[in-house]
Amino acid sequence: MQRRDFMRGAGAVTLGAAALPFLKVLPAAAQGADTVVMVMGQTINSLDLHRTGTNRPSYQIAVNAYDRLVEFGVKTLPDGSLSYDYATLVPGVAESWSFSDDGLVITFRLRPEGKFQDGSPITAQDVKWSYDRAVTVGGFPSTQMRAGGLESPEQFEAVDDLTFRVTLKRPSKLSLPDMAVPVPFILNSRLALANATADDPWALEYVHKNTVGSGPFRVTRWEPGQSLVYERNDGYTSGPVPQIARVIVREVPSPATRRALIERGDVQMSFDIPNKDAKELEGTDGLTVNTTPVENAIYILGTNLNFEPFKNKLVRQAVAWSVPYDDVFQTAAYGRGVPMHGGKSFTPETIEWPQPFPYSTDLDRAKALLEEAGYGAGFEVPFYIDLSQSDWMEPAALLIQENLAKIGISAPLEKVPGANWRTASLVEKRLPLHLETFGGWLNYPCYYFYWAYLEGNLFNSANYRNEEIEAMVPKALHLPVDDPEYIAMCKRMIEIAWDEVPRIALWQPAVNAAYRDMTGYEYWFHRQPTIRGWKRA
Repeated sequence: MQRRDFMRGAGAVTLGAAALPFLKVLPAAAQGADTVVMVMGQTINSLDLHRTGTNRPSYQIAVNAYDRLVEFGVKTLPDGSLSYDYATLVPGVAESWSFSDDGLVITFRLRPEGKFQDGSPITAQDVKWSYDRAVTVGGFPSTQMRAGGLESPEQFEAVDDLTFRVTLKRPSKLSLPDMAVPVPFILNSRLALANATADDPWALEYVHKNTVGSGPFRVTRWEPGQSLVYERNDGYTSGPVPQIARVIVREVPSPATRRALIERGDVQMSFDIPNKDAKELEGTDGLTVNTTPVENAIYILGTNLNFEPFKNKLVRQAVAWSVPYDDVFQTAAYGRGVPMHGGKSFTPETIEWPQPFPYSTDLDRAKALLEEAGYGAGFEVPFYIDLSQSDWMEPAALLIQENLAKIGISAPLEKVPGANWRTASLVEKRLPLHLETFGGWLNYPCYYFYWAYLEGNLFNSANYRNEEIEAMVPKALHLPVDDPEYIAMCKRMIEIAWDEVPRIALWQPAVNAAYRDMTGYEYWFHRQPTIRGWKRA
């Protein structure tokens, strides 16, 4: 399905802004022509993407308040909507870059006019410290950097104030794009180090509550669970100064309330709205609903191999044959996205990813597999969902739960608060049966498998390990996409994933945004709002 087919149309941290009681009562018309008010359902839990447990909604801080050496471009799609452009890299903090003949050394020349938000110059020493931080803090940031061959501080050199050099162990198609994702953001190292301690040399506590970047916006107020305020950086040097002076982000857990706010015109943007609302709001006068499928992403049912029955492949396959896929897609996704079930064969013909898994609903087959596995009498397993994603998770879980009961598996529902979900599901990986999602930032199947199928990597919430995949992925990451060995490896990885199904594919999701009285909305792969191009209509 093509993108056009989807288109229709903690405590408060105060850094200088006044209190914001008007957020609850001030109508949009009185907010000023240079302000956008946005509502979202999820909680921003940190201002520092490098901090352990930082959740997806918080990624927007790294994008809006910080810069990277290079950035992805923006393109206009045939329907007139805007999207990031994976095929185009444009200058960020760096004004130019070059490769050595062997592809192992990348040299960046920084903008001489580059300034941080406090007015101090951006130097190669700041870039090195930021890259050193990203590869050293561990967890998600360091794993993300390794995907592009960026593994240790020894690879990074500040040649002089305006020249930064990266030395790779091997040429890789991922290295330069990996520098444009949110993780390798550039921090003001002098400001960060002034607030570091012997126990916290990377100033994780300070950056958790303060932005120290050069991006087009700074965070001037953050009340976790309530609101965040971006103020324009009028001295921005890595691109055009934004037209919008202020963006107020309100965290509104209730989808009904968010819908009412955007329908009434009390806010200009409702981001990541439920599929139900997106479908019903299409055609509303004065309102634009933008729905974009997420590349390299799948909503999945995860079967954690630390739970004894799921160690058995036949049990995982039984669960895969029990899922009521069509009902889930229509009820939880409202038909928005791409179904990922009903593939024709267990042997992939292409390396397209994602592509439908070769499972459909067959309860008799599921029961036979459970019997063969020695679980004919069934078993009980808790089924976990994220409260902040309940718009799709709860209806999907209830339908899956009902069919699991038909094959003898009791799966009582457990609901985890959104602020705790990432830690429970992805960091600690302790949820036996759960719903989850992962979208690969670098648009290759090997990159998806790197994150979701390698043992210990963040999005492998199933605690899965396969020796063939462990051996193939690190090599495939750096091979050219037209290399016959690369194609053969990707096909084999997909075949294994289909056979062993630690992750049972449900559908390819879409991101929905509804907005009025503004323009400049762009879809980005990290599934968070990028506000630098927004304008009031």
